[in-house]
Amino acid sequence: MNVPKHILPIIVISQFFCTSLWFAGNGIMPELESNFNLGESALGYLTSSVQFGFIVGTLIFALLSVADRYSPSKVFMMCAFLGAMFNMCIIWKGNTFVTILSFRFLTGFFLAGIYPVGMKIAADYFEKGLGKSLGYLVGALVIGTAFPHLLKDIKGSLPWESVVMITTAIATLGGILMFGLVPNGPYRKPSQHINISAIPTIFKESNFRAAAFGYFGHMWELYAFWAFVPVILQRYMEKHAEMTNAIPFLSFIIIAIGGLGCVLGGYLVQKFNVKQIAYLSLLLSCICCLLLPFVFYINSLEIFIAFLLFWGIVVIADSPLFSTLVAQNAPVALKGTALTIVNCIGFSITIISIQLLNALQTVTDTPIVFSILALGPIVGLLAIRRRKKSV
Repeated sequence: MNVPKHILPIIVISQFFCTSLWFAGNGIMPELESNFNLGESALGYLTSSVQFGFIVGTLIFALLSVADRYSPSKVFMMCAFLGAMFNMCIIWKGNTFVTILSFRFLTGFFLAGIYPVGMKIAADYFEKGLGKSLGYLVGALVIGTAFPHLLKDIKGSLPWESVVMITTAIATLGGILMFGLVPNGPYRKPSQHINISAIPTIFKESNFRAAAFGYFGHMWELYAFWAFVPVILQRYMEKHAEMTNAIPFLSFIIIAIGGLGCVLGGYLVQKFNVKQIAYLSLLLSCICCLLLPFVFYINSLEIFIAFLLFWGIVVIADSPLFSTLVAQNAPVALKGTALTIVNCIGFSITIISIQLLNALQTVTDTPIVFSILALGPIVGLLAIRRRKKSV
């Protein structure tokens, strides 16, 4: 079946607009800390708050089979509106640390109806070439995640609240575009009722479990790396007496370049095996985790930035590939639930790695602590290797 040409671009644009909510708080962290008297550990807590909200949201959405029982485009729009509303709340002058945490949690909760639901919409349209389509989709997530850092860099004399207002506005627009221009896909097979046994049923399939555990290992590293990119840059520049005013822009570039990795991976799987490309990407990312402590002491900003750019590409390139494997090995009527619950567990893992790094940062500033990020990729590589042997 021929899919209208506008469908994939609209899904990608909507995903980009709406996922800009994710790191809206991270992009203005110094301003939040100074305006609301937040401590140095606020970065880890606020990032984890969004992740925790996303986890709770995906768990509830999965248990209720929301993405399979209702029109995904409608779910996407409603969650975009609500996520944008709670994102806007962080500019309230009466905020405290607790209220900001709460608003970030609620923003994360409604992101559960954006990211995995966007993948579900893509899967409903692109049964063939799903890896390529999800490559574009996750690439949009990456750029959307990095976007607040760019806004902070270019806002000039504008108040910090402008970053929040812009991300709120474009997220609302993204919801409208998805609902207005992307109807239910031709491969959608709606579920008619709540299926509490859906999650155990999905995980009985060994190939599904292998793909899911590969994704879980990838997630241990991904968001912790993204959250601490500004910290890594700050530490390096302070040690080597470099200018630190470029950190917001460099953070944007290092995170956003992962979108290129996602798209490239999507094209590679049209010629090579999905599992092989996912394995290679995760292996390279694992190597980057282990090399960081050594590269950190090289007195060349150009080499260090080039290293982080490469890491930014490979750290996310396997994400759409794992999502493709998850979707391909899930029951058709439970595809949305499968993608949602795997996201739920994956993002639960990110809280552990982020908080572990957050705690270690208060004890020591040595870059060796970032080597713990390699633990997840190692587990993921073992899971993929077992899957490769079973095929």
